[in-house]
Amino acid sequence: MDFQPILWVYQLIQWVLDQLLSPVPPPPNANLSRPRIAIIGAGLTGVSSASHCVGHGFDVVIFEAGGRDNLGGIWSRVNNTSGLQIHSLMYRFHPSVRWNRGYPDRKQIVSQITQIWQRYGLEERTKFNTRVNSVTRDGQGRWIINDPSNGTFDGVIAAVGTCGDPKMPHITGQEKFKGEIYHSSELDGKHAQGKKVLVVGGGASAVEALEFVVHEDAKETAILARSEKWIIPRNPFVDVLLSLNVFGEETMSSWIPEALLRRFFYRDLYDLSPTTDKGLFTDTPMVNTDVLDQIRAGKAKWLRGDIKEFEENGIKFNHRSRGVPKGGPGRESIVEGDIVIMATGYQRPSLSFLPDEVFDEPYAPPNWYLQTFPPEHMSICANNCTYVNAIGTVGNYHIGIYTRFLLMFLADPLTRPQEPLMKAWIDLTRWMKSKSPTGAFDFFTYGELLWWFFFVIAINPFRWKWALFVFFGIGTALPLGIVKQENKLRNGLGMKKRYV
Repeated sequence: MDFQPILWVYQLIQWVLDQLLSPVPPPPNANLSRPRIAIIGAGLTGVSSASHCVGHGFDVVIFEAGGRDNLGGIWSRVNNTSGLQIHSLMYRFHPSVRWNRGYPDRKQIVSQITQIWQRYGLEERTKFNTRVNSVTRDGQGRWIINDPSNGTFDGVIAAVGTCGDPKMPHITGQEKFKGEIYHSSELDGKHAQGKKVLVVGGGASAVEALEFVVHEDAKETAILARSEKWIIPRNPFVDVLLSLNVFGEETMSSWIPEALLRRFFYRDLYDLSPTTDKGLFTDTPMVNTDVLDQIRAGKAKWLRGDIKEFEENGIKFNHRSRGVPKGGPGRESIVEGDIVIMATGYQRPSLSFLPDEVFDEPYAPPNWYLQTFPPEHMSICANNCTYVNAIGTVGNYHIGIYTRFLLMFLADPLTRPQEPLMKAWIDLTRWMKSKSPTGAFDFFTYGELLWWFFFVIAINPFRWKWALFVFFGIGTALPLGIVKQENKLRNGLGMKKRYV
């Protein structure tokens, strides 16, 4: 293999990050201390969160509803042709991750998750085939998962994600279609070479379908979408730049990146770009370059409109002009196809196992403290499973940061946010984003997320000693030592001591 200097530098950077920031795995059969954390879900977020906990000396149990083959969450269930759409530089869900390419495929992602699971001794701390139905408190205020046989826990990390079972809607006339119909996640072993493929849906799942048809060299592909969706290039510089909008909403200058995308990315396909009333910072964009390249090459079509019903040889489709709303007037025709791929996404996993009070309005998810902590219970962290839309990434450093926020709250009583102040922060964020066309927490950017983190640390002086730990996972000895001295003082004043 030829020497690739850019890849070599990238791997060197990853090695340095691993050496500096990865928590030290516990020795075999280590007796870890409290706080003890229950982690619900053995996907990317659950495994990463658990490794941070045990790496800093705190005990965990992972509860996974599925079997061992579900390790890795959604990545364990998608197609082998699926891979990252964002650059792996933005998908460092743990400091020890070592990517060997810019856009790794499903197999390498699952492999990295499995290696972390094994490296941190999480096999013995994972309960597979154990669905969590309830999270309740005992008389001492500790959490019980399902029933007391699992022990008690000081904190809970819900890591069920946002993608559960495939969503497969029924469309009128589906039974008379003579071709094949598959969900976009069930394409392994299927063949589309030389065939006409219809992709129903224009969201992230359509990218999954497009990867398949490109790999299979389909004769022609038509994407049937109800509306235009922002598509941004598969370029790490552009993607990072867009994610750094610290306001997390449309601003007076949002027209600049939107105009640049239309001019230099969409170019001759301007008609496929969203209308000016649909801003870039209102919805999760597709991150893909192939779709526009396939359209320019004549191998794919993006059709805007409404599906009426299936026919024997395809789908009856109402073509709408740009700007015409869903269900509006248009021209009907039969779009012929041999295979229909339902890029209709996934059902959102339920959080109903959490206490009922965390769903009380107006502080129901995603309207929580830092979007993940319900104000009624700061000891619950719903990591990566409450967001709606964003520009950024779900698989990056924030997983560890959220986990260490929880550990700080549990280990240091003086850092814990009180319910009224948590609600005040939520209300402040709503007020700051009151002009946004979306709800305050219905869309955010990675830049805004980082601002939230810095603000919450800076606002409480007792959290300052934890800053390096929270942001980088460095140095628990100093803050824990200070907490012990603070507890001595607190105990002398008759205050309650916990965990440390």
